[in-house]
Amino acid sequence: MQEVLALLLGSECMNVAVKHPADIATMLSPAPELAHKALEAAPDAMIIIDSVGAIRYSNRQVFALFGYPHEEITGLSIDHLLPERFRSGLIGHTEQYANNNRVRPMGADLQLFGQRKDGTEFPVEISLSAIDDGDRVLVAAAIRDVTDGKRVQAELIAAREAAEQAREVADRANQGKSRFLATASHDLRQPLQTLSLINGALRRIVTDPEATDALSQQEQAIGAMSRLLNALLDISKLESGAITPEPADFTVAALFEELRSDFAALAANKGLNLRIEHSTDCVHSDPSLVEQILRNLLSNAIKYTRHGWIQLRCLHEAALVRIEVLDTGIGIPANQLAYIYDEFYQVGVQTNTARDGYGLGLSIVQRLVKLLNLRLNVRSEVGHGSVFSLVLPSGSGASVPAHNTQHDSAARQPQIGKVDVLLVEDDLAVRDATRMLLKAEGYRVTAVGSLAEASHKAREGNIDLLVTDYHLNDGETGTQVIAALRQILGFRLKAVLMTGDTSTEVRDLPRDGYLRIASKPIRAEELLTLLRALLAA
Repeated sequence: MQEVLALLLGSECMNVAVKHPADIATMLSPAPELAHKALEAAPDAMIIIDSVGAIRYSNRQVFALFGYPHEEITGLSIDHLLPERFRSGLIGHTEQYANNNRVRPMGADLQLFGQRKDGTEFPVEISLSAIDDGDRVLVAAAIRDVTDGKRVQAELIAAREAAEQAREVADRANQGKSRFLATASHDLRQPLQTLSLINGALRRIVTDPEATDALSQQEQAIGAMSRLLNALLDISKLESGAITPEPADFTVAALFEELRSDFAALAANKGLNLRIEHSTDCVHSDPSLVEQILRNLLSNAIKYTRHGWIQLRCLHEAALVRIEVLDTGIGIPANQLAYIYDEFYQVGVQTNTARDGYGLGLSIVQRLVKLLNLRLNVRSEVGHGSVFSLVLPSGSGASVPAHNTQHDSAARQPQIGKVDVLLVEDDLAVRDATRMLLKAEGYRVTAVGSLAEASHKAREGNIDLLVTDYHLNDGETGTQVIAALRQILGFRLKAVLMTGDTSTEVRDLPRDGYLRIASKPIRAEELLTLLRALLAA
């Protein structure tokens, strides 16, 4: 801009005030005239001021922006174009820029405003440049109205703040949902746990055939209620965003062995052959959620297979691993495949008829698959069975360390028939029901409700086995009870940790070979089987 202005305002024309832009055309050669036209066509308001702040030149955008005609503004002080609050420092600015011959913005750290002839203000950006004309120095200023830009900027800032506030509100809402679901999960499971344990105790005491039959039917009803509650809570957690995946590398073999131990007996009870192939693959995803997907698929396969076999296998495909659940079950008609993931939909089951389950398993599977960004495919033929294929990314080979199941040589081995059990449970109903069941089974039981009481009992008597709830009163946890008692006793006490909490907090608890975790509500037979297996370990 300096060169253009120097051409426009050479030394021969600086001795007179420029009254009108047209005067320049008569005073200058064709090249300066072209420069003048360029300045007149500039999109920004252009002015030139002398060392005392008087305006020597203005282009037509000055009139459009400030409302001053060229004849009126020429010779006026630059003060007329700025609000009064900016005027005191103006001369210092012009002198500074006149002495520093480079283009730069004025008041880079200030919010600048221009003032129109009618007194109204508007935000501006001003760039200054010094013009050396021999014995005098002029300052050229380009002024731009940034009203629209400031408005857009303010709108962007407001939108960003609104988005941040919305995100904070959403985060608080999700945290609230997580807390509610954790509390609801615990509180809803407690009465079911009480019913299940009392049922188990009564079946060991009652001998009347009719009463035994009634208790058996009661057990089936409690089991159905427990499965429905678990499924509904799982769906609620998934829909509320309370479940956050924690991907890691893990081996398929470890997962398959866990599933084998849990489903082999269930399949055998139906006369089915459970085939689980060996795998050396490693995958990358959330191990607990992938396990939940496969549990639902295996449970469905066993439910809908009347004879034959269920197979769990792993196929490697480049950077992907395909885990398949195959069965020789009833199959799914092609026209029903689109509905199998709907809540409460069951293949071949009419509405309001007797059900084996509630049709929620595959709905949970679909939500988990979406949450983990995986792919699930299904192939099926009526009368010949189905194949569900879960596709996962391969892992790097560094798997999650397996739980240490080695025996501790310092562990006490209780004598058969003389097992002292310490029960720690703050819910009185669950505590009494659990004590009743364990006593009916032949255990010697001491029941308390807090960490302090448990520590006192450990100091005064023998304990062979600990059964403790996870969430106790006053913020105490079962893991604190286990750690405290092991320290008091001086050996790795065998313990069962019972909980209705299915959050990642419980899922990620440290494990060892002398600890078992049982999810409430747990059936009486399952709890007793777990205790026997732990004592024999």
